[in-house]
Formats: sequence, structure tokens, C-alpha cells
Amino acid sequence: MRTLTARVAVTYLGLRAVSALLLLLASRDQVVMPDWTGPSVEFIDMTVLWDGSWYRHVAEHGYPTVLPVDPASGHVAQNAWAFYPLFPLLSRMLMGVTGLGFPAVASTLALLCGLGAAVLMARLLADRVGPAVALGAVAVWAAFPASVSLQLAYTESMAMLVLCGLLWAVMRRSWGVVAVLALVLGLTRPIAVPVVAVVAVAAWLRWRSRERDPLRRGELLAMGAALATSCLAAVLWPLVAWYVTGSRTAYTDTMASWRVGNHIEPLKPWLGMSQWAFRDFEGAAVFGPVGLAALVTTILVLTCGPWATRLGPELRTWCLAYPAYLALVLDPFTSIFRYALPLFPLVAVVLGGGWVTRTARWLWVRVGVLVALGVVGQAAWIWKLLVYHPPADYPP
Repeated sequence: MRTLTARVAVTYLGLRAVSALLLLLASRDQVVMPDWTGPSVEFIDMTVLWDGSWYRHVAEHGYPTVLPVDPASGHVAQNAWAFYPLFPLLSRMLMGVTGLGFPAVASTLALLCGLGAAVLMARLLADRVGPAVALGAVAVWAAFPASVSLQLAYTESMAMLVLCGLLWAVMRRSWGVVAVLALVLGLTRPIAVPVVAVVAVAAWLRWRSRERDPLRRGELLAMGAALATSCLAAVLWPLVAWYVTGSRTAYTDTMASWRVGNHIEPLKPWLGMSQWAFRDFEGAAVFGPVGLAALVTTILVLTCGPWATRLGPELRTWCLAYPAYLALVLDPFTSIFRYALPLFPLVAVVLGGGWVTRTARWLWVRVGVLVALGVVGQAAWIWKLLVYHPPADYPP
């Protein structure tokens, strides 16, 4: 395992170096933005664009105790409560210790969390699909177009670190660790809801095996605590927002301020976005739903087929529960690429490592092709989404 860890670290940091070079080149094309950059655009400014500026605001100013209201619409305006606290508050603590500014501290923290996530990811995947496939999966994941966000002042890398640790703990039935990490995840990024399904499935499987492997009272209590805390984690940050602002709907109203019409609708925005994606083609009203159905079918087929058996029930549950959660709460747009990062177990399936009866064929050829495509995709992600083109642009 030490050899695997070393290879993962070298692979991950090598791919982050490639991303850093692309960011450096892209900084030449980023115009000066008074709210985001200095008087000239430096490499470090690229790490605090878009949502990074919100996390910097939280780190430097905290959260509002009174929700701001847009005078034109009368709805709650966009504000810091949409951004989870662990990453920016830990950054603020490190800023006080080191004396460095937010961009340097936050980007370094993100890079280190991403490295930790890669190592944990490889360890948990190696338990199921073997070290070779695990290393290949981490390489493809680290080259994914939106993986650039793992070294920006964004919460993706910290959330991935906590998520990988939590899933590994679930697979090992370390219920106490699951309980703690579920609460941590609930303050890191809004992805704790589908964790409830994973913990519930793991607990049910453990309960079902109690006849051949007796379930002692202590483990039963720990299992119940893990399930209870995962449920609490799903609503923890909205409860904190309610407590501080006095508004029961503070979090949902804030999230709605980023949505069309200032309200959250399950499922419907996906249909509208699928049609928008094919807006330049005749028959967009047909092609959109067909494309959406193809996406859903692809996830179901990848997750439920015999080619994913070695993932085990916990990881397969995650790969179903997480997209289902996104379908219910997310208005899909260009940020969907970042939201795809937690679906890393499916990379092992694509590489052919999920079969029980056969080994992955042409593994390193597949890895090489996907990594190359990913790096090309990173360039597109950076120049098309991360670099801001005034007066308005699509967010990363």
C-alpha cells in the first residue's frame, strides 16, 4: 500500500502541475476584475475567481445575521449563506497562523486536501477493484476537466477528502468514524443527503448478516448513531442558518436567489436545460429529453450492470443516490462538471475494473486516452468557464 500511495501522490501532483501551467497561461487572458483580482492579474488571482470570491468573503467577514433583500424583486438576495463554512473558516484560521492572504492559504489548503482525497480514493478503490485499477481511476479523475477546481479556493477538494474517508469507513463498518465524518461533511458541501442512503444500505446489510456474524449491542448502538448523525448532517447547515438569522428558510431562500424565478423546482429544470443544450438544432424539444434519458440510462447501466459488481453495494448506492439527489435539488448548468467529481467510482467501471470474472483489459491504454482527453477538457474548462469575459459569462 505504501507503493500505491507514493504512485498516487506523484500522479496526482503531476496532473495538478499541468493544471497549474494551464492556469498560468490563462491568467494572461483574464481581464482585471476589481472584486476578484489585484491591479494586474497574477497566477494566484485565478484561484479566487467566481465562487472563490465568496469563500474569501466568508473567511474575511463571516456570515450576515440579517438576510439581504433585493429591493427590485423583494426576494432574498445572493449572500454568503449559500457557501458552507468549513473550508473558508479553516482558511481564516490558517491565515491568522501564517500571516498569508486568503488566495495563497486557500489554494494551498485545497491542493493538500485534493492530495489526501486522491490517496484515500485509491485505498478504498483498491480494496474493491485492486491497486492497478485504483491508480488508473485516480489518474483519470485527477485529469477530469473540472478537476482544476481541486486547486482553487473551492470546497470540492475538502469535500472529496471527507467523502472518501466516509465511504471507506462505511465499507469497513467503522460506525463511529462514519458518524463524525458525516457531520463534518454536513459543514463542508451540500452533498450529505445521499450519504444517508449509503449508510442506511450498509446498516441494513450488516443487520441482515447478524446470524452468521453476531451483532453486539455496542456495534448496534454505533450503527444507529451513524445513521442518525448522517440524517442530522443532511440538514445541519440549514439549521445553523436558521439559528443565526432567525429565518427558518434562510438557507433555501438564499439558494433560490441563484435560481430562475427565485424558487427551487425538482426535476423540471433538467428538462429545460436539456432543451437549451440543443437549442441550435431543429427538434431541440425532442433531442433534449432524449439526451437527458440517455444520461440517466448511462448512469443506471454503468452502476447496475455486472461490470460494476466489484464496487460493492455501498459505492453502487452512492452512484445512484448522488445523481438522484442532484436531479431533485440542482438547476443544471455549467457547474454540473464540478458536481460530477464525486462520481469517481464509475471511473473504475469505465476502465473495466468492476468485473468479478475478468481483469481490466487494455487498462493503461484506456487510462492514457482518458487522461489525455481530460487535460484537453481542462483547457476548455479554464478558458471557456473559469476565465471571465465581461460583461457576462457562464460560471465554472
